[in-house]
This record gives sequence, C-alpha cells and structure tokens, in this order.
Amino acid sequence: MSKLHKQDPKIYKIIELEKKRQKENLELIPSENYASSVVLEALGSVLNNKYSEGYSHKRYYGGNQFIDMVEDLAIERAKKLFKTDYHVNVQPYSGSPANLAVYAALLKVGDKALGMALDQGGHLTHGHQVNFSGKFYHFAHYGVDKKTEKLDYDKIAKIAKKEKPKLIVCGATCYSREISFSKFRKIADGIGAILMADISHIAGLIAAGVHPTPFGYADVVTTTTHKTLRGPRGAMIFCRQQYAKDIDRAVFPGGQGGPHDHQTAAIAICLGEALKSSFKKYAGQIVKNAQVLAMECQKQGLRVVSGGTDNHLLLLDLTPLKITGKEAEILLDQVGITVNKNMIPYDQGTPFNPSGVRLGTPAVTSRGMQEKEMIKIAQIIAAVLKNSHDKSTLKTAVNQVKLITKKFPVPGINS
Repeated sequence: MSKLHKQDPKIYKIIELEKKRQKENLELIPSENYASSVVLEALGSVLNNKYSEGYSHKRYYGGNQFIDMVEDLAIERAKKLFKTDYHVNVQPYSGSPANLAVYAALLKVGDKALGMALDQGGHLTHGHQVNFSGKFYHFAHYGVDKKTEKLDYDKIAKIAKKEKPKLIVCGATCYSREISFSKFRKIADGIGAILMADISHIAGLIAAGVHPTPFGYADVVTTTTHKTLRGPRGAMIFCRQQYAKDIDRAVFPGGQGGPHDHQTAAIAICLGEALKSSFKKYAGQIVKNAQVLAMECQKQGLRVVSGGTDNHLLLLDLTPLKITGKEAEILLDQVGITVNKNMIPYDQGTPFNPSGVRLGTPAVTSRGMQEKEMIKIAQIIAAVLKNSHDKSTLKTAVNQVKLITKKFPVPGINS
C-alpha cells in the first residue's frame, strides 16, 4: 500500500485517475510524452530538498558538492548529445523562462525582435501581445505562405530588412515542415541580427539526426526537455561563448532563484537515454508515424495543413467538415483520443475556438505503436469527426481505442 494512499487519499485518488486516463487514452498532443520510470524516480528524489543558488562550483549555499556533480553531468551530456561546444545552462525551470532569460540578456526593453506569429505556428513567447515577450519587446512577425502553408524565406528576409530587428527567433510550436536554420542564418547576417532557435518541439528529432540542426547556425538555442526528448518538464539554453555570461546572469539571479536539482538530475538522465542507439530508432519512428498518420488522414478525406509533415506533428483543418477545433477536441476526448484545438494559418476563428486540431506522434511512439496503428488511429479520427452525431460510430471508436491501448502499455507507469 502506498504511503501517499494512507496520508493523503484524496491526492492519491486523483493521481490514480490521471494514471488510468494516460493508460486508456491515445495521447496525440505533440508536446506531450511519457518520461521513463528512472526520470520519474529522480524527480521524486531527495535532490528536491537541496538549495543551490548559483552555478556549479560557484554556489551561495554549502553542501552542494554532489549537486555540482549532477549539473556538470547534465551539461556534459547535453554537449555530447547535440554535438556542440556551445555554453550550456540547464537551470531554466521551463521553456518560457528560458526564452525570457535570453531576451533579458540580449535585448533592452522596447528593442525590436522578429518571430513567428502565434496563429501561423509560433509560440506565445515569440512575441504575442498577451505574453511578456510582446509586452516588453517590440516584436514584428512572419508567417507561412497562404498557398503552400510553408515558410517563405524570401518573404521573411524582406520583413527582416524592413523591420531591422536586433534578434530573430526561429522555431515553432505548430509547424509540420523542416526549418532551414541555414537560411535563417543568412537572413540574420543580412541585417546583423542575433539568431535564436527555439527547438522545444523538435529537440529529440535533432538529437537523433532526423531533423537539421541549428548548432553552428544559431547564436542561441533554447529547448524544453519534456517533448520529443522524453524527459522531465524543464529547459536548457545553449549559446555561443560571447553570450554565456549575460545569459547565465539572466537566468540567475535575473529571473530565477535556486535551481530545481531533482529536475536537473532528471534532465541528465533523459539526455543519457537519448545518447543510446535505441533513441535514434525511436525518433525516426516518430517521423514515420506522423507521416503515415497524415497520409491516412488525407485518404480518409481530412485536410492536412501544408499537405503533410516532415516532423512529429500535423495540423488538421476542419473547416470543410464545418466543425470547430474545440468541438473536435471534445468529440475525440469522448472516445479516448486526446488532441488539442489549434489555429490554422489565416484562421477566421480564435485561439479559444479555432478551426483546427493538432496531432502528434511522440507519445504513441513511446508506447511502441508503428505505422499499422497510425492507419487505424487516422481511420478512427476520421470516422468520429465525420459522423459526430452517430452514437454507434462513437461507441465503436471507444472499443477500438481500448483494444489499441491495452496492447501497448505506457512506459514509466506501473500497473
């Protein structure tokens, strides 16, 4: 019997309900994944008890000799995994604080920057007006071509020349095509801008060599560690040496206090896992699965934005079905498929009621699913979305999802 069960049965029950949901549902949100049992073990370790403000071997508290070893190991593995000699900071609490630290280090309040618009596939921290990035800095934005729904680098270059930003942010939260970091480097060089790559979604794919790398092109690289890297909720900042001092100061003491040492240990573990040959195979399967899922969705009559995918996600445009992303999210959740509503490029809807849903394959790939399962999942999704008022269709979908999830256990979750 769990100690938690005895001491706090209410929280225990809630956790068990969430565990059950994760086991019985198909997780298709691209930014979610399953951490291994050892990553979860580190997150629940005694490292949570330590305060270690400062950086390795330069702490403001005593008793950090073992914490220094943890942080050193995380940095060493990060450099090895991404094959880089960039400076690495593994202390950011998550992706948004990591991006904030970079802006705080390299920009003054009111400085101009350029990022991908949220409704075109960018992230809140890439300059949206409701976010600190849009409030503290003057962000101009680029998007995708209306016809191809892909990045138009010539147009981005023209926007950059017109706006003359001090910093250019490349990277996305909902863009299904490869990003050319070399082309962004050329754009940045053309106006003397600093280039920052936010690879939070595709870090695992880059580490495995199934997506082009930003290292050598970008001056600064930020990433979360819990998406395709399959680690704890955390973040890392990589940068060229000339920016290291300012960025480190922006993280601590500029924006954070003591690092989460249990999180740092878990990051080190996930980086170690990603250095294994099995991870490269896993990342390759993520892409294969996403491409098959996209193709089968198209065969079933669903419209895939940009016509396909090169990475771990795809975006469905539900306008032809005359249902909204919010309605689709609710419908699919009822049959055990978890997705998230999302705006499509040039959407007439709103973030709360957009015209699309975003699908991703990292989590289902972690469960061991392959192309065969992607075809079946696409068929279930299409049937539910096209026959949303047919109770028989929904009942069949529930049973089909249960059959799939029973066959593929969730990594890191005990029965």
